[in-house]
Order: sequence, then structure tokens, then C-alpha cells
Amino acid sequence: MNFNPSSTFLFLLAGVIIVFVICQSLFFLVRAYRRGKALGMDMGKLRRTMVSTAVFTFAPAVSILLGVITLSKFLGLPLPWLRLSVIGAITYELPAATSTANALQISLSSTITDPKVYTAIAWVMTLGIFPGLIWVPLFIRKIQGGLMKIKNKDSKWGDIMMTALFLGMISAFLGMVFSDIRKGLRGWIPIFILLFSALLMGICGLLIKKINVKWLENYALPISMLGAMVFAVFLTPLIGG
Repeated sequence: MNFNPSSTFLFLLAGVIIVFVICQSLFFLVRAYRRGKALGMDMGKLRRTMVSTAVFTFAPAVSILLGVITLSKFLGLPLPWLRLSVIGAITYELPAATSTANALQISLSSTITDPKVYTAIAWVMTLGIFPGLIWVPLFIRKIQGGLMKIKNKDSKWGDIMMTALFLGMISAFLGMVFSDIRKGLRGWIPIFILLFSALLMGICGLLIKKINVKWLENYALPISMLGAMVFAVFLTPLIGG
């Protein structure tokens, strides 16, 4: 039995959920803005925070769009559109789909038309991310409380702990970066991109500290991410990836 992973029904289903999420986001944005105004907050600073936050989301949005395009080649458009619009973690979605397809010995070079394979991939992608919905409400207060106690006792040690947690989260995905280095120069493309992104971040850091370009503090990460994406576009064809 074959089916169309880009059917109208799936588009409508994904669209309804995405519209709901957008409406929910706008609702809380308006409430937060009004609440800040009622509390007498500096509205200029509040608006600047909103603008810088919007700019910060632009770089991840580009990578998410690329992820949707990548996944749509074999999963159709509705499921990747829905998954990455709500979750937005291509570093999780693509490996989950790929590992499931490999376990089922299915090629991802063409669109999946077997409903059993499609359903299996969708379930793995869903169940794999589901524990976060349980762990966060149950333990986030205890975790935050512990971190705040450490930071109150020693602010420097607290900053080190937060940095270590952030680096630990990133290191979980380093396997994807170094997984193909045995394939020759082509396998080093992700590493070159990683180093270029780090270089851009370092340059932004120097401009902030040495030349006092304070506005870069809010835009250094988007600049390094977008710069790395542009670098990847030119580097990959050049090396032959």
C-alpha cells in the first residue's frame, strides 16, 4: 500500500497545529509586553530586547528551513514542516529519522511511500523527544534552585557551571561533526565550518572587548551562525562534498 506523504490532509493537519502555536506565541508576547508596561519597565529597553531577540531567531530559522528541505526529500513536506516549526531541532530530527530508516534498511534517497516506514519514523521522532516534556516540569525547579544556590555562594563558580552545562549539551552533537573524518578532505567539511564559526565568534568577542562595540553582544551568535552557513555554501562544492 502506497500513500502520499505530502497529501492535502497532512498539510491541513500540520497547518492547524502550526497556526495554533503561532497564536499562542503572539498571545503571550502581547501579555508580556502589557505586563512590562504595567510594571513601569523601560519600554525602550523592552522594545530593544524584543528586536534583538527577533534577530537572534533569524539564524536558527535559516538552519531550520534547510532542515525542512533536507527532510522533505524523503518524508514529504508536512511532517518536517510541523516537527521543525514546533521543535526546531534539526540536530535531533535528522539523526532520528536516519537511524530509524537504517534500522529498517530503507534508503532515504527517494520519498518514502510505505506507510509503515513513515509511521515508524514519525513515532521514533516523537517518542525520542517526549521525555523532555516530562523531565522539564518535574525537575526544572530543583535544577534551577541548585544552580542559583551555587551562583549565590560563588558567582564565578556559578558561571563556570553554566558554561560547562552548555558545552556538555553541545558536545553531545560533536559525534556528527567528526563522524566522517576518515572519508578524506570531504569528511572534514563540518570541522572547517565549525572552526570558521568559532573564528567569527572570536572576532566579535575582540570587537566587543577591545573596541567596545557593545551592540555586538546581542548579535555575535547570529553573525557566527549565518557566517558559517554562507561559508558552508561556498566550501562544500569547492571541496566536492
